[in-house]
Amino acid sequence: MARSSAPVPPPAPGTRDGRFPLALVHTAATLYYLQDATQAEIAERLGTSRATVSRLLREARERGVVRIEVVPLPEHDAEDLAGRVAALLGLERVVLSAETSPASAAEAVSPVLNRVLAEVGLTAGDVLLVSSGRTVYELAQRPLPSLPGVVVVPMVGGQDEPEPWYQTNEITRTVAVGVGGVPRFLYAPAFPGRALRRSLVADPAFRQFAALWDRARCAVMGVGAPPLERASIPGFVPTAEEPLRDAVGDVGSRFYDATGTEVSYAGADRLIAVPLDVLGRVPVRIAVAYGAIKVPSIVAGARGGHFNQLVTDPGTAGLLLAALEQTH
Repeated sequence: MARSSAPVPPPAPGTRDGRFPLALVHTAATLYYLQDATQAEIAERLGTSRATVSRLLREARERGVVRIEVVPLPEHDAEDLAGRVAALLGLERVVLSAETSPASAAEAVSPVLNRVLAEVGLTAGDVLLVSSGRTVYELAQRPLPSLPGVVVVPMVGGQDEPEPWYQTNEITRTVAVGVGGVPRFLYAPAFPGRALRRSLVADPAFRQFAALWDRARCAVMGVGAPPLERASIPGFVPTAEEPLRDAVGDVGSRFYDATGTEVSYAGADRLIAVPLDVLGRVPVRIAVAYGAIKVPSIVAGARGGHFNQLVTDPGTAGLLLAALEQTH
C-alpha cells in the first residue's frame, strides 16, 4: 500500500471524556475505510497497537465520522424475476413495468404494453383482437403505438351494462383511433337468445366478421378475476350456477377453471365471443393483468394456453413467483 510522506502524530492520551482527538479518529477512519489499510498497517503508521486502532474505528462510528448503512436484501432483479415467472408459467415472455402502486398500475403498464405491441410488427391489414374489461378499457385511454391500417376487432359481443369497460365496440373504436387503425364492430349482444343467435351465425355479415377472428395475428386481453370475487361482472354471467363456482378467471368472457379448461354452464353455447381454440391459434396473445386478485386467474390462463405473453407489474410478478414456487 502506498505510504504518505507526511508524518503522522503519535496517538495522544484520551481527553477528559475518554475520547481520542477527532483528527486522529478521522485519520484512522480514512486509512481503513477509504484507503483499504489493515488495522495492523494503521497501527504501524500511527505508532500504536492494533487494540487502539480498533478503539479509534469504533469511536469513528460512534461520533459519526463514519456512517455505515446496512441496505435491505435486494428484491429480485426485474429481468431475472420476469424470466423465472415466464419459465414457471410456460410463457414465451413476461414483461414488467416499473415499480408502481395499485392506483397507478395502468399508467405504469401502458408504455410497456406499447413497446410489446410495437415489437409484434403488425402492418396494414393485420388483425388485432381486443377484449373488453376494465384493464383494456383503461389502457385504451392512454397513448398507444402507431399501427397504421391495422384492423382492430372485438373479442366478444356487446353487453347491456352501464360500465364503459363492457362496451366492446367503444373500446375497439378507442384502440383503433389510438393506433391509427381501422375498427370493425360486432353488432351482436354477447349473450343473445337462441333464436337470435341462430339468425346471427347464419348471417353472411357475421360470418365475415367471425373470419377475422380466425386470421388474427395478435390479441390483447385482460384477464378476469375469479367470478365470485369480482366487484363487477356482466349480468349475463350466471354466477350462482355450480360450474362457475369452480371458475378462477376468464379471457373474452370465456371462463376457465384452475387447469385452464373452459367451464361450461347453462346457455354458454349462446355466447358470442372468440372460441378459446380459435384464440389459441393467434400467434401473439398478450395478457395484461395486475393485482393480487388476478394471481390464480393468470396462472390458470397460462396453463390453458390462452395467452403466451404477459405484461404486468413487479408486485404481481412477485406474488406469481411465490405462488408458483409453492406448487413446484
